[in-house]
Amino acid sequence: QIQLVESGGGLVQAGGSLRLSCAVSGRSFRAYAMGWFRQAPGKEREFVAAIRWRGGDTYYQDSVKGRFTISRDRDNAKNTVYLQMNSLRPEDTAVYYCAADVVGGVSTTGYDYWGQGTQVTVSS
Repeated sequence: QIQLVESGGGLVQAGGSLRLSCAVSGRSFRAYAMGWFRQAPGKEREFVAAIRWRGGDTYYQDSVKGRFTISRDRDNAKNTVYLQMNSLRPEDTAVYYCAADVVGGVSTTGYDYWGQGTQVTVSS
Protein backbone atom coordinates (compact mmCIF):
# COMPACT_ATOMS: atom_id res chain seq x y z
CA GLN A 1 0.00 0.00 0.00
CA ILE A 2 1.21 3.47 -0.93
CA GLN A 3 0.08 6.71 0.72
CA LEU A 4 0.37 10.08 -1.01
CA VAL A 5 -0.20 13.51 0.52
CA GLU A 6 0.02 16.65 -1.63
CA SER A 7 0.66 20.18 -0.42
CA GLY A 8 1.73 23.55 -1.78
CA GLY A 9 -1.26 24.66 -3.80
CA GLY A 10 -2.69 28.15 -3.60
CA LEU A 11 -3.60 31.33 -5.43
CA VAL A 12 -0.99 33.03 -7.61
CA GLN A 13 -1.00 35.70 -10.31
CA ALA A 14 -0.23 34.85 -13.90
CA GLY A 15 3.52 34.64 -14.41
CA GLY A 16 4.10 33.55 -10.83
CA SER A 17 5.43 30.30 -9.39
CA LEU A 18 4.34 27.55 -7.02
CA ARG A 19 6.00 24.35 -5.84
CA LEU A 20 3.81 21.35 -5.12
CA SER A 21 5.02 18.56 -2.85
CA CYS A 22 3.89 14.96 -2.62
CA ALA A 23 4.94 13.05 0.48
CA VAL A 24 5.18 9.34 -0.24
CA SER A 25 5.07 6.45 2.21
CA GLY A 26 4.52 2.73 2.00
CA ARG A 27 6.24 -0.39 0.84
CA SER A 28 8.69 -0.45 -2.06
CA PHE A 29 7.61 2.91 -3.48
CA ARG A 30 11.08 3.50 -4.90
CA ALA A 31 10.28 0.90 -7.56
CA TYR A 32 7.40 3.06 -8.72
CA ALA A 33 6.76 5.80 -11.23
CA MET A 34 5.39 9.02 -9.78
CA GLY A 35 3.06 11.25 -11.73
CA TRP A 36 1.34 14.60 -11.44
CA PHE A 37 -2.08 15.02 -13.02
CA ARG A 38 -4.55 17.90 -12.98
CA GLN A 39 -8.26 18.31 -13.37
CA ALA A 40 -9.99 21.58 -14.20
CA PRO A 41 -13.74 22.07 -13.64
CA GLY A 42 -15.76 20.27 -16.29
CA LYS A 43 -12.69 18.62 -17.82
CA GLU A 44 -11.10 15.19 -17.64
CA ARG A 45 -8.08 14.55 -15.50
CA GLU A 46 -4.95 15.04 -17.61
CA PHE A 47 -1.31 14.10 -17.39
CA VAL A 48 1.16 16.83 -16.41
CA ALA A 49 4.49 15.17 -15.61
CA ALA A 50 6.03 11.93 -14.40
CA ILE A 51 9.31 10.66 -12.99
CA ARG A 52 10.81 7.24 -12.31
CA TRP A 53 12.00 7.14 -8.72
CA ARG A 54 14.96 4.97 -9.74
CA GLY A 55 16.99 6.69 -12.43
CA GLY A 56 15.02 9.92 -12.41
CA ASP A 57 13.75 9.76 -16.02
CA THR A 58 11.18 12.52 -16.53
CA TYR A 59 8.23 13.04 -18.89
CA TYR A 60 6.10 16.13 -19.52
CA GLN A 61 2.92 17.22 -21.23
CA ASP A 62 3.84 19.52 -24.12
CA SER A 63 2.03 22.55 -22.67
CA VAL A 64 4.16 22.55 -19.50
CA LYS A 65 7.57 21.78 -21.00
CA GLY A 66 10.04 24.50 -20.09
CA ARG A 67 7.76 25.84 -17.34
CA PHE A 68 7.26 22.89 -14.96
CA THR A 69 9.91 20.64 -13.44
CA ILE A 70 9.26 17.34 -11.67
CA SER A 71 11.87 16.01 -9.27
CA ARG A 72 12.35 13.75 -6.28
CA ASP A 73 14.60 14.37 -3.33
CA ARG A 74 18.08 13.21 -4.35
CA ASP A 75 19.15 11.93 -0.97
CA ASN A 76 15.97 9.86 -0.69
CA ALA A 77 15.58 11.04 2.86
CA LYS A 78 12.37 13.05 2.58
CA ASN A 79 10.50 10.63 0.30
CA THR A 80 8.97 13.56 -1.52
CA VAL A 81 8.24 14.32 -5.16
CA TYR A 82 8.02 17.94 -6.25
CA LEU A 83 6.43 19.84 -9.09
CA GLN A 84 8.02 23.24 -9.57
CA MET A 85 5.66 25.39 -11.63
CA ASN A 86 6.94 28.63 -13.16
CA SER A 87 5.41 31.14 -15.57
CA LEU A 88 1.96 30.02 -14.51
CA ARG A 89 -1.01 30.77 -16.74
CA PRO A 90 -4.73 31.01 -15.96
CA GLU A 91 -5.22 27.79 -17.95
CA ASP A 92 -3.04 25.98 -15.40
CA THR A 93 -5.83 26.43 -12.85
CA ALA A 94 -6.92 22.99 -11.64
CA VAL A 95 -6.81 20.51 -8.80
CA TYR A 96 -3.40 18.83 -8.99
CA TYR A 97 -3.06 15.18 -8.01
CA CYS A 98 -0.02 13.10 -7.20
CA ALA A 99 -0.13 9.46 -8.33
CA ALA A 100 2.05 6.36 -8.06
CA ASP A 101 2.26 2.94 -9.62
CA VAL A 102 4.67 0.39 -10.97
CA VAL A 103 3.34 0.98 -14.49
CA GLY A 104 3.19 4.78 -14.59
CA GLY A 105 2.99 6.53 -17.94
CA VAL A 106 0.81 9.36 -19.21
CA SER A 107 -2.62 7.81 -18.63
CA THR A 108 -4.61 7.78 -15.41
CA THR A 109 -5.10 4.05 -15.96
CA GLY A 110 -1.41 3.51 -15.29
CA TYR A 111 -1.72 4.57 -11.66
CA ASP A 112 -3.41 2.79 -8.78
CA TYR A 113 -2.49 5.15 -5.96
CA TRP A 114 -3.69 8.76 -5.74
CA GLY A 115 -3.44 11.65 -3.33
CA GLN A 116 -6.35 13.83 -2.28
CA GLY A 117 -5.39 16.72 -4.56
CA THR A 118 -4.36 20.33 -4.01
CA GLN A 119 -5.99 23.36 -5.63
CA VAL A 120 -3.92 25.67 -7.84
CA THR A 121 -5.58 28.90 -8.97
CA VAL A 122 -3.87 31.30 -11.35
CA SER A 123 -5.45 34.73 -11.69
CA SER A 124 -5.09 36.85 -14.81
